[in-house]
Amino acid sequence: MVLCYVGLGSNVGDRVGVLARAAACLAARGDIVLRRMSGFYVTRPWGIEDQADFVNAAAEIETHLSARELLERAKEIERSLGRRPGPRWGPREIDIDILLYGDEVVKDGDLVIPHPHLCERLFVLVPLREVAPDLVHPETGIRVSAYLETLEKGGGPTWTNPAT
Repeated sequence: MVLCYVGLGSNVGDRVGVLARAAACLAARGDIVLRRMSGFYVTRPWGIEDQADFVNAAAEIETHLSARELLERAKEIERSLGRRPGPRWGPREIDIDILLYGDEVVKDGDLVIPHPHLCERLFVLVPLREVAPDLVHPETGIRVSAYLETLEKGGGPTWTNPAT
């Protein structure tokens, strides 16, 4: 089993509900074990700013799936939850990103791990720190909390009640 981290986000429809369903779908087949899930964070859009705020979370999972199989599972879950093609960084019903896959570094076409924007995004780092406060970036050897401390100086996501 490989310890992995995934980021989840939504800014269309029942944002909190779809994140909860996505987490349940990840573990539904038994080949992924959901170990920890962060709270839900309301965050400003990144990339394209003229759209609704996102709700983001991070999950710690274990799986025997390969990184490629995990990506395929994530895309399958996105489609099942209503994700439709749209502009890069645009509005979406659900987004599931593989942030880290053990301590592996993967660069294989559409599969890049660690996630290439992992250390630039508060909406990823804040929930990731919640589930794994001592996590170290496998390429740089720097704790993700150190990246977060640098970025937080510009303002961070706000906490929202998961029930809302």
